Amino acid sequence: MTTATRDTAAYIAGLMAIDKNPIPADGGLRFNRLIFARSPYLLQHAENPVDWYEWGQAAFDRARSENLPILLSIGYATCHWCHVMAHESFEDQEVATLLNRHFVCIKVDREERPDIDDFYMTVSQLMTGSGGWPLNIFMTPDKKPFMTITYLPKRGRGGMSGLMELLPNIATLWRQRPDLVDKNCQGILVELGNLRQKNLPENSIDITACSTRAFQQLEKIYDPRYGGFGSAPKFPMPIYLGWLVAQGEAGNTKALEMALRTLRQMRNGGIWDQLGGGLHRYSVDQRWLAPHFEKMLYDQAMLALTSINAFQATADPQFSNMAADIFSFVKRELSSPDGAFCSALDADSEGVEGKFYVWDKAEIDKCLGTDSELFCRFYDVSEEGNFEESNILNIPLDLKNFCKNNCLDEAETWKTLEQSRTLLLQQRGRRIRPLRDDKIITSWNGLMIAALARGSIVCNSTGYLESAVQAANFIMTALCRSDGRLLRSYLNGPSETPAFLEDYAFLAFGLLELYEATLDSNWLEQAARLSDQILELFRDSDTGEFTLTGQDAEQMPVRVSSDHDGVTPSALSVTARVMLRLAWICDRPELIGEARSALAGFMVDLERSPSGHLGALQVLSELETEPVIATLSGPEGSPSLTNLWHLLRQHRIPLLAVRRVITSDPPGVAICANHTCYPAVSTADQLAELLTLAGVGKF
Repeated sequence: MTTATRDTAAYIAGLMAIDKNPIPADGGLRFNRLIFARSPYLLQHAENPVDWYEWGQAAFDRARSENLPILLSIGYATCHWCHVMAHESFEDQEVATLLNRHFVCIKVDREERPDIDDFYMTVSQLMTGSGGWPLNIFMTPDKKPFMTITYLPKRGRGGMSGLMELLPNIATLWRQRPDLVDKNCQGILVELGNLRQKNLPENSIDITACSTRAFQQLEKIYDPRYGGFGSAPKFPMPIYLGWLVAQGEAGNTKALEMALRTLRQMRNGGIWDQLGGGLHRYSVDQRWLAPHFEKMLYDQAMLALTSINAFQATADPQFSNMAADIFSFVKRELSSPDGAFCSALDADSEGVEGKFYVWDKAEIDKCLGTDSELFCRFYDVSEEGNFEESNILNIPLDLKNFCKNNCLDEAETWKTLEQSRTLLLQQRGRRIRPLRDDKIITSWNGLMIAALARGSIVCNSTGYLESAVQAANFIMTALCRSDGRLLRSYLNGPSETPAFLEDYAFLAFGLLELYEATLDSNWLEQAARLSDQILELFRDSDTGEFTLTGQDAEQMPVRVSSDHDGVTPSALSVTARVMLRLAWICDRPELIGEARSALAGFMVDLERSPSGHLGALQVLSELETEPVIATLSGPEGSPSLTNLWHLLRQHRIPLLAVRRVITSDPPGVAICANHTCYPAVSTADQLAELLTLAGVGKF
């Protein structure tokens, strides 16, 4: 079966099921060493003619003994351009012959080893000004990089060099000019060391001024016509949107408008899966029509959190429905049998990007019959198509205006469209599905646990809460070693890779949200235990600096710290948030100092580019603000206390910290806010009066 027609999911499942015992250590005639890997990404390359190694001592020992440079190739299972380069080059015998003769070749799944990816991605950005996947690094046997490239075709075209031209040149350089290679390595390491120098501002930063500049920076790149930021490709950027919603609640109406318009435009665009729910990774065009069709777990979690915040800020059910659609998609297509959440769905199926998601009008006509005409008008479906002669479902005109323009009843139209979507989703389910990367990543699960826990309160759904609890239970059992050390990922068993700072911070964040959704002290205790391990494993006792890799784990040649927000929030800013919330909830003021320490190393960068550090900026603002402390007291399992808790959570109180005290006294809620502590109340009316008196909360 060719790579263009095979069912990738079935192919990977078949490789996983093979009895590996008779296969020699080098993979034998059919495979290379990657046949023994767990990662779906590595298994995709197990039949390459390239003599791949996994990251490990065997590869470095061979490179050293034979004096060969290393090609390190980093990607992930659902990466479209990783597939393209694999098909063009790594599956090609001519390329493989060059690689096997002149290099030791290592494959790394960036999702399993973010430490390796972070380090060499920093190298790529330093050397070229950009980065991406596949990320290919040429380096010495002692892991020192001297050249980096992303995607390259087999042969040069359109002014772009090809691997067949590049590889012999690098091999010649390695043999004939080792002095130049060494000089380049040393220069890169020096520059990396300079990046890591701790930058402390001469004076404390002005948070208000930084927030103003951050908004101005976002406003400058905001697209007022289609929403979002920049032109194309256009990423959802839920970190931007969440921060703008918070600014809107603080009185910046323009910030709120920017966030809400972007959310609505994405929800109606092709970047949103109009049948199955959930968000594709980014749009290749400005108006959100044509997505890059990957679906990543972290995108779903981050956008669900942002949608929930938007609903709380506006009471517009469109935003709670966005979160609900995301949760439905995740439960249906990303839930593992163990109750945790898998990493991603591929963009490709049958070797074609987006084939699973696009439609011909004739297929829709056949499936829907007389209802097809209405469906196709609403979802922009035509004979000629809107994307490469096919159709990506999108909504050019919202339901209300569509019905008004076409003299249709809104309720009846929605009912017909809903029935049509159900039929087409069933029809789509008969297609060959994209590969699902079944890897369970601790940090991404932490984000989804947080989103589900918060959604369970705001959307009043016990189902969301059950899903969050199942995932948390799995992570805290299957991904904790006997000594309590958290691990990075799980696929047919836990990985041996210790968890990174982002795993600890994101999971602790999720457990704190779970505590506030359930008032179960077990989750608070687990979050506190994780925070203690963060201080033990990731804080330098001499400098107070927090690092991304634990002191008990493998270290890269130079330590780098990713302090800016990306598609997920900075691990350092989430660490600070966790420390701050625990300080408030558990009355541990010493953790406020730890929160400040987590942010201290990049204050100068934050002042220069506050829009790149919105998570940290939000935490800094909270550090200067008094929280609202709600203490719920009464017997364990009290229905009256649970009711009071739900009533309290119906109010939007941004800096709310919840303490639970088990007593034999009647259930009650006490509030401390604005330097005043108020007597406990026990009824809904009393609670509403108390919040008004304290000057906090709104429906």
